[in-house]
Amino acid sequence: MCRSVVFVIAGPTASGKSALALDIARAFDGTVINADSMQVYRDLAVLTARPGQGDCRSAPHLLYGVLGAEERCSAARWRALAMEAIDATLGQGRLPVVAGGTGLYLKALIEGLSPMPDIPEAVRAGVRARLAAEGAVALHAELALADAESAARIPPTDSQRIARALEVVEATGTPLSRWQTAAPEGPPEGLVFRVIVLLPPRDALYATCDRRFGHMLKQGAIEEVSALLARGLDPGLPAMKALGVADIARYLRGDRTLEEAAAQARTLTRRYAKRQLTWLRHQIVADLVLEAQYSESLRPRVFAFVRENLLTG
Repeated sequence: MCRSVVFVIAGPTASGKSALALDIARAFDGTVINADSMQVYRDLAVLTARPGQGDCRSAPHLLYGVLGAEERCSAARWRALAMEAIDATLGQGRLPVVAGGTGLYLKALIEGLSPMPDIPEAVRAGVRARLAAEGAVALHAELALADAESAARIPPTDSQRIARALEVVEATGTPLSRWQTAAPEGPPEGLVFRVIVLLPPRDALYATCDRRFGHMLKQGAIEEVSALLARGLDPGLPAMKALGVADIARYLRGDRTLEEAAAQARTLTRRYAKRQLTWLRHQIVADLVLEAQYSESLRPRVFAFVRENLLTG
């Protein structure tokens, strides 16, 4: 069976994934497809370092800013959108270049998802109402009785995952942890994934994270968060948990100085980048590993890899 090649560019935040994906797309008539769980939200262009208009003019970009902050995106929803984007890209005779650092999304695309139940809206609404009234810690204790394995993995402060696990057990009578052990559906037929992973040295990556947050502040991150807060959205929504949102919100409320908010946001960003590095080293099988932040000096090596795989599939 003839298979189409899809390139996947993975790496921690601030590693140069977007620049690498764009270079490949420009050189090989490609379309960049977003695999970042926060760049799907149109309200977070600055804080998620979403590709700018110039980048989008030089190569097509899909799944960037396609959802409102009031919506929830899951791995299953993103995978469905990504498969549509890949099919559309191939239908245009272009090369799909998937770029992002959200590990669950990447694994969902490459390996498939375990079967998961649909949750009735009444169950979802009931759990969310209890979450708002009782708080995440109380519902985490309830989850520990219904699904101890999930409760052990989910921090008591992670309201979104706690609610999701409770919704599943209430709707189906089966713990989320048991659903997750079911065999994945497998990779999509007719596609072969070639994975490039950026793994920069930690110190260099942290320094880039720090500089980038300062740039975000200059580019309008405060105004972006102010507009988001003005909408009165549920603080448990994924977009409201994007890196930097909570810290800038505290500054806007007068609870912290801008310097204190920026310092905390930088700390959390570095911790997130560290978790991404660990996950990528142990959870994804790469065809090409680049132990550096992306720069033009790596372009010949990357392009040779792309050409070889386009010839051999």
